[in-house]
Amino acid sequence: MRLVPLMAFGLVLAACATPPSIRTDFDHSANFTGYRTYGFPAETGTDRAGYSTLITGHFKRAVGREMEARGYRFDAEKPELLVNFFASSTERTEVQSTPRVTLGAGYYSYRLGLYTEWPLYGRDVTTLHYQVGTASIDVVDAARKQLIWEGRAEGRLTTRMLEDPGPAIDKAVADIFDKYPVSRAAN
Repeated sequence: MRLVPLMAFGLVLAACATPPSIRTDFDHSANFTGYRTYGFPAETGTDRAGYSTLITGHFKRAVGREMEARGYRFDAEKPELLVNFFASSTERTEVQSTPRVTLGAGYYSYRLGLYTEWPLYGRDVTTLHYQVGTASIDVVDAARKQLIWEGRAEGRLTTRMLEDPGPAIDKAVADIFDKYPVSRAAN
């Protein structure tokens, strides 16, 4: 009977559905409502070899929506805030070992029941390979060239996210900005 491995697999599937981990930090002395404009640095963290990538375009659109929803206006010439972003993915491997549960007879067949085998006899080993994506956003005071807020999302990537990253980036950026010191439409 292979009930425990199936239950373990179910728990792993449930873990796949967990939302990304969001972490933020900010300069407590910064007056976030005093800023009015934002822009992007000449080269963002997702650019490569001097050109803008498609990922950069997805991030700029998502960040622009979030900043404008908070009352900031885009200014390409002289922004008060510079917003930079970074994205990476790494492959992770998890190895899970669970004891086998067997239906067996006890000593001299007078104890029927569900037993685990001796530790040396039977274990089911499952190896999981998956991608973890990290998106980071930095908000910098352009005049002082000082970081005033940073947010990061980290979570498991699905095949759908890798094939069509736009919606995943939109969601990650929105989740990160949910923890921004200025809420939507408050500015």
